[in-house]
Amino acid sequence: MGMTIGEKILARACGKDVVKPGEIITAKVDLCMSNDGTTHLNIDIFEKKLKGEKVFDPEKVIFIVDHNVPAESTKTAEVHKKMRNFAQKHHIPFYEGAGVCHQIMIEDYVVPGQVIIAADSHTCSYGGLGAFGTGVGCTDLTSIMHSGETWLMVPETLNFVLEGNFRQGVYARDLILKVIGDIGADGATYKIMEFSGPAVKNLTIDDRVVLCNMAVEAGAKSGLVAPDERVIEYVKSRGRHEMHLFASDEDAVYEQSYAYNLADIEPMVAIPHNVDNVVPVTEIGAVKIDQAFIGSCNNGRIEELRVAAQILQGKKIAPYVKLLISPASKEVYLQALEEGLVDIFMESGAMVLNANCSVCWGSCQGVIGEGETLISTGTRNFKGRAGHPNSSVYLASAATVAASALVGKITDPRGLIG
Repeated sequence: MGMTIGEKILARACGKDVVKPGEIITAKVDLCMSNDGTTHLNIDIFEKKLKGEKVFDPEKVIFIVDHNVPAESTKTAEVHKKMRNFAQKHHIPFYEGAGVCHQIMIEDYVVPGQVIIAADSHTCSYGGLGAFGTGVGCTDLTSIMHSGETWLMVPETLNFVLEGNFRQGVYARDLILKVIGDIGADGATYKIMEFSGPAVKNLTIDDRVVLCNMAVEAGAKSGLVAPDERVIEYVKSRGRHEMHLFASDEDAVYEQSYAYNLADIEPMVAIPHNVDNVVPVTEIGAVKIDQAFIGSCNNGRIEELRVAAQILQGKKIAPYVKLLISPASKEVYLQALEEGLVDIFMESGAMVLNANCSVCWGSCQGVIGEGETLISTGTRNFKGRAGHPNSSVYLASAATVAASALVGKITDPRGLIG
């Protein structure tokens, strides 16, 4: 009986030829990462419980400041200082102001076949490059920082078979919102969401990351796309050549399979206050917005910025509406500058922010007030996610967000793309 890509990656990590869903394994971790959301807690545990000990491999433990950057309070500044000092003491890579943690990991570290654990739920993003990524809590991550190992139960896998092509104005973001709406926020709990089928070859790296990134919003342990020549070329272009290329066997066993024709997907919107509360944009009605945001680990890469610029070029955002744009990394920001996208954004009336989690995180930039409505490319729309508990967050693609900023209400982008 064959194995899925996820099972093969985990078999490699635990030194076995075969693993099966439900089996408990001890896996060697290729990389572990932590950001300023919780790293100070990891450091406290490490220094109190593991006095005098060192991290398992200074080159495989990465600290990234991205959630509240630059620091908005003395409390946050102390967190950043604690991270900086610990990183210097243990000679581990430290990033501050370089962008969102998952984008930095994809740009600088991730290769196919790895097992990567991080203290952030959207670590499943790395499945876009064919790596098994998953998030854990502080205690687990502290143990991994010291031992380089963790225990896992091998998940069942759900297979999402994709065919066809997106129509104009429809993107991977719309697809993953549709999928989450279909299966529910608990539809993939502790499972791997694998995206396969003939349409995958036409998906860009950004598309694949978008799909895997939000797998956790359906409860998934991880998301995965089998790496192909597009991924191999990308990884090699980043100076990384050692990789483990796995794909699911033809006789692999899936818990369930779903079929999607990309040509059937419409622009989708997740309405307050749950990510699986998803409807086509055409069913929204005249929902007035106060703020729009383009960015985050899901939708702040160069392809999304290009789409937004195409819609905004030569136009002005609606009166009394704020449009905030935060590129996913410094590298993306520089590319957007080079391509003239930042000029387009600023001429439209948008505010271009530094590369960080920004409005998606809802803690330091673009916080919304009581009764205000935000449309966002962020990852979550829970009550109070972006500010006041009595505010509303809608989730959509960069195209839908840009179109909505122009009109002043949630808008179908297809009529605004030339």
